[in-house]
Amino acid sequence: MSILEAQNVSKAFGGIHALDACTISVEQGSIAGLIGPNGSGKTTLFNVITGYERQDAGVIRINGKKIEKLTPDKVFGMGVGRTFQLTRIFPRLTVMENMHVAVQRRGTTSLLSRWSSSHEQRQALELLEFVGLTELQDVPAGNLSYGQKKLLEFAFILIAQPQVILLDEPAGGINPTVIHYLQDRIRDLNQRGVTFLIVEHNMEFVMSLCDTVTVLHRGTTIASGTPQAVRSNPAVLEAYLGD
Repeated sequence: MSILEAQNVSKAFGGIHALDACTISVEQGSIAGLIGPNGSGKTTLFNVITGYERQDAGVIRINGKKIEKLTPDKVFGMGVGRTFQLTRIFPRLTVMENMHVAVQRRGTTSLLSRWSSSHEQRQALELLEFVGLTELQDVPAGNLSYGQKKLLEFAFILIAQPQVILLDEPAGGINPTVIHYLQDRIRDLNQRGVTFLIVEHNMEFVMSLCDTVTVLHRGTTIASGTPQAVRSNPAVLEAYLGD
């Protein structure tokens, strides 16, 4: 059963077609990868799915419900979480204060109030422990390493307990130790029923982690299948080697 579907989605910026009848289907409970050469439309597809861009054509569904006209807040309210290529955290706030913002969902003004319940505070601490940042809870987020900032952003979105998580280049710019740690966290959540769609240039990360991989080239889906099938697909090889 598909939990996330994008069918024949197109998006143009002026004369540039970022997406051209792009189609992808993500099965519930799976870890799906989305790859392609630079400029193939991967992040644009994420932006369209999560309401940051409006597609020109096509249909997007979560759990069978159309979401293509919804704002990002409405999409997230339907159980979708999303990270970005450049981490979106509050650098001047401590790690724990960032988690407080995530709980309150009202921006930094929420810091004027206390935790509304001990359960929320306990949940935040549990998530920081899950991503290995408990000992850094009082450190300003801007002082974290890049990998730690990515782990904080990951914990930030987990507060909402999303059913589907879209990760945009989670392994980009972080060291191998953090990459393996993040892979373990993804597998753990997946075993609990969370579905993932991951954009990533690190092929080892994608091929070792994902159940299925979809390949975009010039805004169009050119292949989809198991990592083994995609790795040996002539159209995929041509798209990468040609670029």
